[in-house]
Amino acid sequence: MPEVQLFTPGSYRFLPGVFQYSAGVCAMPGYTIVRETFETPKPVKHGFALIADRLKSQRLPLTSFCACELRSPGQFDDAGFRAFNEEYILTLNQWGIMDETRVNPVARSNVCPEFNAPPEPSFHAFSYVVPAPDETRASCVISGSAEARPPKSDDDLYRDRIVRFGDTSPDAIAEKVAHVVGVMEQRLGGFGLGWRDTTAVQAYSVHDFHHAMGDMANKFAAARGLTWHFARPPVQGLEYEMDCRAVHTELSHP
Repeated sequence: MPEVQLFTPGSYRFLPGVFQYSAGVCAMPGYTIVRETFETPKPVKHGFALIADRLKSQRLPLTSFCACELRSPGQFDDAGFRAFNEEYILTLNQWGIMDETRVNPVARSNVCPEFNAPPEPSFHAFSYVVPAPDETRASCVISGSAEARPPKSDDDLYRDRIVRFGDTSPDAIAEKVAHVVGVMEQRLGGFGLGWRDTTAVQAYSVHDFHHAMGDMANKFAAARGLTWHFARPPVQGLEYEMDCRAVHTELSHP
């Protein structure tokens, strides 16, 4: 697990990941994360504009944007996913969040609803950091992860890293779930947190994974519950994804 880094302009720490997103973010002491969900998905370009307006209306810098959840019309191939990500990070460069080093502090999930998917990649929700001098609870957003092992470079193909690639048998699904749960635990642990600190845990799959719920219930689901979205991870070949968060203020945005 890479060492936590500080993104001072945003008042949060982050776990370095790949160029398109970090592995997770955690507000600095004296700050907390707020999450807002759009009532209907907003296309990425329009969504960024709405987010900018929202931050400016609260006199927050654009660099306080720390995480987002995207919805896409269908799974990408490797080339298509990279092309989308290169376009996505242009706004982060303009906002002063990224630079030529291509270190991206912003956390992200991106999944493909099986039904009623948006016609183009769109924002479902976004998170940002606000001052909160009296808040003592941890505040974090852990990025979505599917059952792919970490890349050695940005050019590594997903199919070469996917756990039990092409296999959706019950045994393979259980192995994929176990891998992803482990990734969530590692990322939480990077901030010195655990399942007990989370306020929400989400899973994304079109496959039945109830036979793997026993271990999850023992770890977190019995207390926190689990929200299952009938959706696919963003890249072809991936079958199961999760994210989680510890966010104590959640709002709805038109």
